Order: sequence, then structure tokens, then C-alpha cells
Amino acid sequence: MPVSTRYVFVVSMDVDPAHEDLFNEVYDTEHVPHLLKVPGVRACTRARGEPFRVSIGGEVREVAAPSPVYTAIYELDSPDVLTSPEWQQAVETGRWPSVRPHTTNRHHALYRVG
Repeated sequence: MPVSTRYVFVVSMDVDPAHEDLFNEVYDTEHVPHLLKVPGVRACTRARGEPFRVSIGGEVREVAAPSPVYTAIYELDSPDVLTSPEWQQAVETGRWPSVRPHTTNRHHALYRVG
């Protein structure tokens, strides 16, 4: 995934298994599309962590799925996007506010690219 912006905002969380299907539906069909309409948000990539094996120093190691499991990476023009009125409105639009309480272990990070 080549990043074309100067900043990425990384949001990670776990989801109550009983609400996982609803979480994915709302995130994919409502939450991300609303955020992509915010000026300065260029792209979003979602990922779900999985366990894996990796060879390091000649030894194969088993690695558990990360916690939090779900991650969304937003490409932003500027950190100011995250406090804009458009962002503030988008994160409260649709069903996301009713799904948010079913998430835990939330982490937010901003990275400057390059």
C-alpha cells in the first residue's frame, strides 16, 4: 500500500464477538465512507490481525494475532483534519455511535510519513 499523504492516522480496537458482524458492516458501509468525505482524508485501509509464523535469526516463531485485532489506517493531508468540524460530524454520523460501545482496547496513533 503506497502512502500518498504526509500523515497516517492508525486506529486499532477489539470488538465484542457478539457484535463483530455488525461492527464490520457499519465500519465498511457507513463509517469509512463518511470519513472519506471529510476534506483532507484521502484513503482508508482496514486490516484484521491474524496469527502467523516468521523466521527470525534462523528460528521459526509462532506469533499470536495482535491485540487489538482490527486496524484502520487513514491517509491524511494534515493532523488538523482530526479536529475539523467535518471530522467531528462524520465520526458521529450513522450507526457508528451505537456500535462504538461494543469496542474495547482502542488505540489511536498519528504518524508522519517520510
